[in-house]
This record gives sequence, C-alpha cells and structure tokens, in this order.
Amino acid sequence: MKRCAIVLSMIFFTQIAGWTQERVEDFKPNGKPILRIYSNFHATHSDGETDKAFELTRVYLGYEHFFSENFSGKAIYDVADPGAGKHQLSAFVKIAELKYRFQKLDVCFGLIATTQYKIQEDFWANRYVLKSFQDEYGFAPSADLGVSVSYDFTDWMSADLGIFNGEGYKKLQSDDILKTAIGLTFTPAEGFTVRGLYDWMGDETVQQSWTTFAGYKNKKFSLGAEYNLQKNQAMMDSRDWWGTSIYTSYIPSKKIKIFGRYDNLASEKIGTADWNISNDGQLIMLGLEYAPVKGLKFSPNYQGWNPSDESKSFRSGVFVNCELRF
Repeated sequence: MKRCAIVLSMIFFTQIAGWTQERVEDFKPNGKPILRIYSNFHATHSDGETDKAFELTRVYLGYEHFFSENFSGKAIYDVADPGAGKHQLSAFVKIAELKYRFQKLDVCFGLIATTQYKIQEDFWANRYVLKSFQDEYGFAPSADLGVSVSYDFTDWMSADLGIFNGEGYKKLQSDDILKTAIGLTFTPAEGFTVRGLYDWMGDETVQQSWTTFAGYKNKKFSLGAEYNLQKNQAMMDSRDWWGTSIYTSYIPSKKIKIFGRYDNLASEKIGTADWNISNDGQLIMLGLEYAPVKGLKFSPNYQGWNPSDESKSFRSGVFVNCELRF
C-alpha cells in the first residue's frame, strides 16, 4: 500500500513538474518602459493679483520587467517639486518593487504603492490635473517602504493588508514605528464599487485613519464619493481632520470627457487654536478633457478654492493641463 502511494505521488509530482516546465518554456521574459509627463499653463487670481505661469509639475521615468508569469519587478523615478514651493525639480525613487501574482493572490514588496486611495484615484482618473483627496491634502503618501497582500475571496469581495514604514517615499529612514492598513472592497453589481479601509500608526499617541468610498462607473459615466477621517494627525494628540470628495465624469465621445469635483477639508480646534485653518476649505473644479491620440491628453479646467480662514480671499484659476504617457 505504501509502495503504491509512493508510486502515485511520484507520478503526480512528475506530471505537475512537467506542466510547470511547459508553462515556463512557453513564457518569454519581457518588459516595457514607463514614461509620464504632467505639465500645465495656469492663470490664478487672488487678493487682486493674477499669477500666470507655465509649469512642468511631474515626470515619471521607469521600467517594468516580467520575469515569469508570476514574478515581475518595477522601478520608477519621480521627478517633481519636493514641496519647498520654489519649483525646483528633484528626483526621487518612487517605486522599487517586486510583485508576485498567482490566481487571486497579489503580493508586493519593497518601495511600493500604498493601498489607502488607489481605487479612489482610479475612479477620479484625472491625476495629471489634480491629485486625489488624500494625496492632495497629505492624509497618506502615495508610496512607501513595506509589503502589501491582496486576495480576491469571491467575484464581489476582496481584502488587502499593508504594513508600511509610514513616512512615504521621500523619507526612507527607518524607525520602530510602522503603519498597518486593512481594507475591504466590494463590487455588489456591475459598475458598483464600495470600499472601506482602516489604518493605524504609533505607540503612545496613535494616528488612526478611516476611509469610506462608494462609486459607480460605466463606459460613459462615473460618479464617486469618499469620506476620510484622521485622528491624531502625525501622532500628535487631538489633531483631528476630515474631508469629503465627490467627483464625476461624462464621456460624450471617444476623445472628449467632461468632469467635475468638489472637496471639503476641515479640522478640529485644539482649545482656541485652529491648527490647520490655513489649509482648510472647499474646492470646486470643472473641466474638459480632449485626447486626440492614445497617450496624449489636454484638459482646460477651472479650479476655485474657498478658504475656511476668513482673513483669506477666494482663489480662482484657469488651467490647461497636459499628460503624455506610454
């Protein structure tokens, strides 16, 4: 009986090995370059003054290589303003990841895209015009050192877990504080997506974030809404802020898209101090996208910002944004 079991096991594993070898021999390693360029011309008006300028806001340069059907690697440089406000472009390594994909399982390791708002960004679909809510206002970085795992349990439910340094891709120093993020995504019917995510980071004072999103999309129309709440921002006690973002688009033809967005960012007072009042406010955006050829987009759009700080005046701007990618 044991001999029979051993023989059957040898036959089984021989067949599996042969099938795997056949699959490996059929696969040919390949790769592709990554290039995205964001630029704009804008004229903004505030406090009786008008500012006009051409800007090169961001350049992504990278390469993705597929080692096998299951393993791939990606490296992307992000060339952008480091945030000093002086419009001096600096280069950062934004993505340096190894990915494993098998059927319903995805595992990413290294300097990877975070999981906090990827779905929202895909629904918004106008990253070259403006970042999605959490990225724009600094709730979470778009990439970080860590590992993420996602699994599709059914056709309508998936879950993801991410563990990150928590400092983003521009600050890669390590410490003993990690950020953990757990998300659930539901697709109850064709075109509908519902997502919830919770993340936390810290020891004595814990930063906690809650994200909820619901959206609908088809070939012609999309509508998404998200609510974000973060307590103890930057692990500082009582620094709480929250916000809502609603965005929609309509595609009347293959080359034209009309889109709009509304944001509302607010924060909690600490005693009598408004710790984030200089950044709180409401955004109104309306735009048109024209894509003459694949990989090229132009978007004339209007952006208005109504600050919560009553000492500041309404800021309005007319932009013409451009995206080039292949």
